[in-house]
Amino acid sequence: MIRIAQLSCGAEYSGIQREIERAAETVGAKLVYPEVSLDDILNVENTFGVSVSSGDLNMAMARAVRIVQNPDLADAVIVMTCFRCAEAAIIRSEIRKYIHENSKIPVLSYSFTERTTAETLLTRMEALVTTVKYRGLLAREKQTGLTAGIDSGSTTTKAVVMKDNQVIGTGWNPTTEVLQSAEDALTAALKMSGVAREELQATGVTGYGRFLVGKHINAKLVQEEITVNSKGAVFLADAQRGPATVIDIGGMDNKAISVQDGIPGGFTMGGICAGASGRFLELTAKRLGVDITELGKLALKGDYQNVAMNSYCIVFGTQSLVNNLAMGRKPEDVAMAACHSVAEQVYEQQLQEVEVKEPVIMVGGTSLIEGLPKAMEELLQIKVTVPKYAQYIGAVGAALLVSGLLEE
Repeated sequence: MIRIAQLSCGAEYSGIQREIERAAETVGAKLVYPEVSLDDILNVENTFGVSVSSGDLNMAMARAVRIVQNPDLADAVIVMTCFRCAEAAIIRSEIRKYIHENSKIPVLSYSFTERTTAETLLTRMEALVTTVKYRGLLAREKQTGLTAGIDSGSTTTKAVVMKDNQVIGTGWNPTTEVLQSAEDALTAALKMSGVAREELQATGVTGYGRFLVGKHINAKLVQEEITVNSKGAVFLADAQRGPATVIDIGGMDNKAISVQDGIPGGFTMGGICAGASGRFLELTAKRLGVDITELGKLALKGDYQNVAMNSYCIVFGTQSLVNNLAMGRKPEDVAMAACHSVAEQVYEQQLQEVEVKEPVIMVGGTSLIEGLPKAMEELLQIKVTVPKYAQYIGAVGAALLVSGLLEE
């Protein structure tokens, strides 16, 4: 059983401890709490260089030191604090950074509320378990044979067919009825590749609809998005050796993943508001009267500094769009301001929770909106890479990983 060390503050007080335990049980993991002495707790300030009043935060830091000193105590770590506590947010980040820099143990950082449920935590727990369980599979650098991957996303469904390390067919359509959308995407990919379905050696599935689709097509691999997307990203960007940072801004949520040699080392997903997602950019395009595929090119012509944009809420962000257009602001300036608004939120909400190291790889459909990678580059002051097939990243990762199972 995979052992996940829980380093947290406020989980019992907020009433969500049982939800954390239920999520761990669902993915077949066991929560562990490394023992520490009073001296360990009292001396933790010497290691972290910070003094806090909370006993639970000091306990969490002491346990982090214990795990680094004795990595056999846990297979993975989840660091959790209440989102309302500023002090806890700082310590959570310091603990995550300390474990990431001083061990090879995968670590997840997450801020919870009293309404956090096991279902909310499920994908995150699953990713930790997968990273430990399939470490060898994630380290594979090549796809072999003839495999397919399906990404049943919240807004779009994508499919690819791969043969001997090359993408030979792709399919894409909006997600409406989950199973039919998956069938249509796979059929399109097969048609482009000139391959019959019965010729496929195996199929992998990821995304929100992965369980339903996986059962329907009898998939050999049904996997959460963190490990699949990170693997697909570094594969397409030719960055499977050494460090990399993957940014995936989706239709409903975002993912930021720190990768080392193809294996996720730390990650975060979610967001406070849909204002940090592709959905906000869709609303922007609609309000500007352009297709979403045209929004990026329009944004490249604009200057975001000419527009005051609310960066924290999709409702107020949309209101800012309307107000700025009513004031006579140029559409291209508004388009670029919207891209910067999304990038700023991802920077503040996700990229503070991972180690940002080059190359920075942006994937997903939103990465094709040219103004968004540019905005991220301006914020990070680092070149952002958008690889070919970036919008098919989950499907590519699934096809790549499932090929490894054929050899086991």
